[in-house]
Amino acid sequence: MSRLTRRDFLRGGTAAGAWALAGCAGRPEIVPMADVPPIRVGLVGCGGRGKGAAENCLNAAPNVELVALADLFENRLAQARRVFAAMNHPGVKLDDGRCFSGFDAHRKLLECGVDLVLLATLPGFRPGHFAEAVDAGKHVFMEKPVAVDPAGVRRVVETGRKAEAKKLSVVAGTQYRHQKSFLETIRRVREGAIGEIVAGRIYYNTGATWLYARQADQSDTEWQIRNWKYFDWLSGDHIVEQHVHTIDVMCWVMGGPPVGAVGVGGRQVRVGPEYGNIYDHFGTDYEFRSGRHVMSLCRQMANTATHVGAVFEGTRGTADIYRGMIRGQNPWSFEEAFGEKPSIAGAYVQEHADLVGSIRGGAPLNEAPQVAESTLAAILGREAAYTGKALTWEEMERSDLDLSPPRLEFGPLPVRPVPMPGKNR
Repeated sequence: MSRLTRRDFLRGGTAAGAWALAGCAGRPEIVPMADVPPIRVGLVGCGGRGKGAAENCLNAAPNVELVALADLFENRLAQARRVFAAMNHPGVKLDDGRCFSGFDAHRKLLECGVDLVLLATLPGFRPGHFAEAVDAGKHVFMEKPVAVDPAGVRRVVETGRKAEAKKLSVVAGTQYRHQKSFLETIRRVREGAIGEIVAGRIYYNTGATWLYARQADQSDTEWQIRNWKYFDWLSGDHIVEQHVHTIDVMCWVMGGPPVGAVGVGGRQVRVGPEYGNIYDHFGTDYEFRSGRHVMSLCRQMANTATHVGAVFEGTRGTADIYRGMIRGQNPWSFEEAFGEKPSIAGAYVQEHADLVGSIRGGAPLNEAPQVAESTLAAILGREAAYTGKALTWEEMERSDLDLSPPRLEFGPLPVRPVPMPGKNR
């Protein structure tokens, strides 16, 4: 596929961008329950985030039914069925004939008469699953990130164009774009509350994450998939898999992607082979047009200071996006203005409410361009650290990097070496 342009990323994202700039006003209304046919939902990927997304979708609007499940592993599928049965939600309508496992489970689900597909499998699978869902004419909710390499990002962009042509709705799991405090704060920043933005800093510093011990009967592929966070071809590394949230906020506030990046990173704590081939910390200097810079820090280490946030400096003040605060010549606080503290809790449901509203309102949302852009920005930061080079956005657009294994099957699968800047990347 030919080189992407900024226009490619923006094309099809107009509706979502307009809603973000307008705040909560102007979104399609949820159609009342009476005389509305149900939206039949299928979940692909029955892990914790998948089960959460399905529950959020069920609670987002009336007449939403969860009718089908798909997961690579039978035990995950069975566990999810128990969880949904225990919910006693009237919208849960699962039976044996619409619950599938295996590498082709998602294809079987697409043939079950579902209207909306929730894609919550591992990021490395996302481009292919998204493409098949849109080819099948399904509306899509897909978790972030949407790819782990530039080849995958290009496929997502192309599939997003197909979804637009088919008038299908696509919403991504970048839930801050649906959170009231973020919408209100960023709207004021866009209206000039802090003047011209000159710099920023973003953080996603957390503690340690889970690790599953390898079982004696597991193939290389199964072991890696069950510990997917630690392998580049499955997660994209934590700067892509997790930090993409704040990188998405960065691109949103700055009005587009960076033009380049320089990065550092490495493995300081998670050094054993059980941690695959990813890093445990990154530091990235993102450069934007007009010479503006945003500092990015992320790490996953136990017993360290944790912080998730995004702050932007302007000629007339400072905006703390996560806290919903503006300081300087035009001070403002979301809590004072709306009488409530910023909370992400409602955003997980709101993103599904917006999706269902766009389907029923006949005004399809298409968030594929913006989440593809943010995913590529995260990949840019990762590759800058992995290679030790100063990389540009255009280089990432043109890159032929594809982390996919030659075959997707249970069996031998060597782990790629840990990237060493200036040596093996």
